[in-house]
Amino acid sequence: MKLRFLVTICALALVLSPTGAAAGASDAAPVYYLSLGDSLAAGTHPGRSFTSEGYADQLATLLRPRMPNLHLVKLGCPGETTTSMITPDLAYEGRSGRNACHYPHGSQLAEAVSFLHAHQRSTALVTIDLGPNDLFRGGGLPAIAANFPTILAALRDAAGPGVPIVGMNFYDPRLAQSWFVEHPGDLGALSVEIANAVEFNNFIESLFAAAGDPVADVEAAFRTTDTTLVGTTPRDVVLVCAWTWICAPEQDIHANVAGYGVIAVAFLAKL
Repeated sequence: MKLRFLVTICALALVLSPTGAAAGASDAAPVYYLSLGDSLAAGTHPGRSFTSEGYADQLATLLRPRMPNLHLVKLGCPGETTTSMITPDLAYEGRSGRNACHYPHGSQLAEAVSFLHAHQRSTALVTIDLGPNDLFRGGGLPAIAANFPTILAALRDAAGPGVPIVGMNFYDPRLAQSWFVEHPGDLGALSVEIANAVEFNNFIESLFAAAGDPVADVEAAFRTTDTTLVGTTPRDVVLVCAWTWICAPEQDIHANVAGYGVIAVAFLAKL
């Protein structure tokens, strides 16, 4: 994957930086990073659906030393499911009220495909996180299994073979709920929650693998399976509390700035 990313960057450099008198003008030619997905891609914090502090924003910052002209294009929408991703103008949480997402081409996928067709030669990277909302908003695993191949195939067709498309697996905020609320101090119950999280992440990874796309290992970055006690609290619970809002007064599942930074580094490791 690292070789593929470097080849993409080198190819973009050849296309966008011709030698001679035109070089100065082409130095400012934009290179694009397209971010897709749900609220994590939008950088959601409690009370703020869209921020510039999410993992995509932080990943773009990490990449700019290599690509000074990198432009981040964020299409992620809070509440997005694999079904809403491909369904034009589907009414649901993310397309109403303060979470409103408006796609001129009808759906996030259609918008992404249109962008990639228009900017295929200048797109350096596509990232996508998707799936957890399907578990809470109907459809579940069957919907994910049916929709993900369609989504990834459409993105690959529009991006072409040379553009890296990188997915992610997920941290589990329910670890804290299990440990502190539902089954206080119960390592057995925590182990069941961990097993469920790992099973879901393995399922997501299998769909990306079938498409030939790598996965940022957020599960490992958050030490999801590490129950080593830090004082009286398992390490995975400590980290999910430190890197999300789940243990804060807001009790929000989304990552905080530090947590989004951890996710960004997990993506960077795949490039």
